Amino acid sequence: MGYKTVVWGTGNVGQPGLRAVLGNPALELAGVLVSQPGKEGRDAGELCGRPPTGVLASRDVEAMLASGVDAVAYCASGDFRPDDALADFERCLRAGINVVSPSVYPLYDPASAPAELRERMEDACRAGGASCFVSGIDPGFINDVIPLLLTGLCCDIEEIRAFEWFDYSYYDAEESVRNLIGFGQPMDVMPLMISPGVPTTVWGGVLRLLARGLGAEIEEVREEVERRPLEKTVTNRLGVFEQGTLGAFRFEVQAIIGGRPRLVVEHVTRISDEVARDWPRPDGSGAHGVKIKGSPNIHLSFEAEEVEGDRASGGNAAAAARIVNAIPCVCDSEPGLLDALSVPLRPLRGVFA
Repeated sequence: MGYKTVVWGTGNVGQPGLRAVLGNPALELAGVLVSQPGKEGRDAGELCGRPPTGVLASRDVEAMLASGVDAVAYCASGDFRPDDALADFERCLRAGINVVSPSVYPLYDPASAPAELRERMEDACRAGGASCFVSGIDPGFINDVIPLLLTGLCCDIEEIRAFEWFDYSYYDAEESVRNLIGFGQPMDVMPLMISPGVPTTVWGGVLRLLARGLGAEIEEVREEVERRPLEKTVTNRLGVFEQGTLGAFRFEVQAIIGGRPRLVVEHVTRISDEVARDWPRPDGSGAHGVKIKGSPNIHLSFEAEEVEGDRASGGNAAAAARIVNAIPCVCDSEPGLLDALSVPLRPLRGVFA
């Protein structure tokens, strides 16, 4: 049998995480942890749109920790509850259970995480003999392993830019869209996502990891932010967003090397396709990608869809697959905190067997 895996959380990332576990021949779904009473006792297949599996969702964390599983794909959100997410990580690691997750931004690059946090998690890894790997899509593979791979096709590089261009009316998380991202809020309210220092907290780690992979030293990390109001009221699947409230923002997190921005994370984020039409736009609802300015110039656009036209769910599915498919590598690693340089993308073997 494969590595016994529990999926913790069945939201926007947890549902595709379940599908990724069920689709990976190297893994065995051993449990599903949920927080909502209404999901308890339901079959994992029902929760993720797959046939029945015989694995029923549970809210009993202690029973899971004692069940002898190899890994937890921790897909519960950490945006509004980072301390709780870290405590859950620690419980799993101390119980000898490997953890993969997209949920705690400072651990995308453990080497640059705050010392107190890093030491706490490393101690948990040592105590349980387990490993932890945190990644996703952005922050995640579109900022680290994909740019690093593409540099192997260049002989001269001036700038590496990883981008996300997205219409968040397609994102099925209204609380985050309104309260974290800030759409629909008055223009005199600065959203948490782009408040000074927050973009660096979220994306600074992947820039440092990318620089380390390139053998470069970052002198400084800078932020640039622009915002635009809605010119008219819009109504979409998330509700009503009033004219004059925040409708789009654009930011860059820049790693300064040799006095110039050499590594850049760029986001253009909208709540309506009608706002900020002069800013970069995707073909469809959203896109991620990498641009390398050098010799040669390279532009890679990454567009994932689970349902035709729905790139928000496709991005979540790709993020979930990145961590789930890393579980064999994480389980076989020496105990400790891992990063994208130590957990490369690998082929999904046996899927056609």
